[in-house]
Amino acid sequence: MAISTNPYLSVYRTLAPGLPGQHLPWLQNFRNTALEQFSAHGFPSPREEDWRYTNVSAIEKKLFSPKADAHFSAVDKTWLQSQLLADAWIAVLVNGHFCPELSNLDDLPAGTVISSMADALASAEASTIEQHLGLAVKNSEHNFIAFNSAWFSDGVYIRVPAKQVLSKPIQMVHVVTEADAMATTRSMVIIEDQAQAQVAELFYGTNPDNAYLTAAVTEVFLGANAELTSCKLQTESEKAYHFGGIYIRQARDARLTQHNFALGGLLARTDLQVDMGQGAECELNGLYLGVKRQHIDNHTRINHLHPYATSRQLYKGVLDGRARGVFQGRVVVAEQAQKTDSDMNNRNLLLSEDAEIDTKPQLEIYADDVKCGHGLTVGQLDEKSVFYLQSRGVDEETARNMLTFAFANEMVDKVGINNLHGLVLAQVLARFPQQGVDQDWL
Repeated sequence: MAISTNPYLSVYRTLAPGLPGQHLPWLQNFRNTALEQFSAHGFPSPREEDWRYTNVSAIEKKLFSPKADAHFSAVDKTWLQSQLLADAWIAVLVNGHFCPELSNLDDLPAGTVISSMADALASAEASTIEQHLGLAVKNSEHNFIAFNSAWFSDGVYIRVPAKQVLSKPIQMVHVVTEADAMATTRSMVIIEDQAQAQVAELFYGTNPDNAYLTAAVTEVFLGANAELTSCKLQTESEKAYHFGGIYIRQARDARLTQHNFALGGLLARTDLQVDMGQGAECELNGLYLGVKRQHIDNHTRINHLHPYATSRQLYKGVLDGRARGVFQGRVVVAEQAQKTDSDMNNRNLLLSEDAEIDTKPQLEIYADDVKCGHGLTVGQLDEKSVFYLQSRGVDEETARNMLTFAFANEMVDKVGINNLHGLVLAQVLARFPQQGVDQDWL
């Protein structure tokens, strides 16, 4: 794509001097390489196989503008407090910038680092970032990655030293307050050998009528025998566009549990990719809810690169109105990854005749001593189950609501991070496609 045809490229030169890390030659080279790739190809197109169901041309036609600072004063403090975990380290980003006034990073254990990406790039941690940036995901993966690599304005940097077991979770909160804003963040999480941590990443828009763009990439590195439980909760505004990528590398015997809740946005996509080391364990859980004309896309890829690794994956979708869901799950078992044990399932409920799901589970197996399986279901509620509840005195509408909510709530119940379960449940109830769902059913 020629530079003159893309409005984002035309403003990059004026934006670049204010981006973090401009004093670092290696980071300038990293950004310039990404910029060249984006200049050549632009945003992903439905002509690309991994984007055939998701058309992002609306983002290209409209120029969303990055903000120079956080504008934290626009955030309702009472509302924000209701979204924060009661006992956690808190890192808040507003319009793509870290906001120390709204964050709480006091009393960190010795050696543990939680800071803005901008501050980390200006500290001794810059050398560690240099060693890891772009290692979990290459700019060539697709052009939203290249866009993020060139444009990122800030992010959160987390490093947990070897053998450190954090006593409480880390919460990363992304808030967009303005219409037509662009929040482009790059975060990094490093859990060193034998360390353990819990990380929750939440995305909010303060005005449901605001159209804006969130483009967030998080690279995660788990050392040998490290353990991470992570959760992403995306509840963007009704007219927002969201691209979120989480790219994880697991060393030998590392353990990962990841929960992904995609509830908001007009068009939202999450990419989740995991590279597994020998003996590593990985569990991916996901729930997406779509109403009206929402388009929610989830792409997962688990790369079994070494022997004896185990992966489990369960994603569920509930779609109503004219909503469209996309699930493409891919498991790749390398030739040397003998004794792999992998299972993938995608289950979907369509609540209206106009709702649509495109689901594509894939297994690529190049080893011969493995145990791998996948399954998918697309349909409506089981009428026998509805009839059973009616025979117990429940009216038909309530019976359908109860069964649909039970289908979705299975994924909420898997959340084990302290105090996060209630926060996720509240958002699911607020965004649920059906009216009349009662929390007292639990």
